[in-house]
Amino acid sequence: MIIENKISYDIRGAAINIHKKLGPGLLESVYEIALSNELIKMGYSIKNQIGLPMILDDEKLNIGFRLDILVNDLVIIEVKSVESLNDVHHKQLLTYLKLSDKKLGLLINSIHIH
Repeated sequence: MIIENKISYDIRGAAINIHKKLGPGLLESVYEIALSNELIKMGYSIKNQIGLPMILDDEKLNIGFRLDILVNDLVIIEVKSVESLNDVHHKQLLTYLKLSDKKLGLLINSIHIH
């Protein structure tokens, strides 16, 4: 089994648990901290609000991107708390994946977790 798939499965379960406990409508930062805490309890290594530069022609360019959560240095979680996800949210995650050279990212909207 690819390790990212196992991590993804656990992240989705943790997100559902947090949503059941907190419900919808809170700020993204609340869900980010709660989800991070839940994943730490499950034994995962978590980094929050990691700066993500763009490397162009061997030059590191800081353009202000920040990953919400990085799990085991493998999986990116982008947390949203919006009525509906837009194309820009998906592009944001795809940008983070490309710039970080990670294989898997999850876009979690705390308003609509099923």
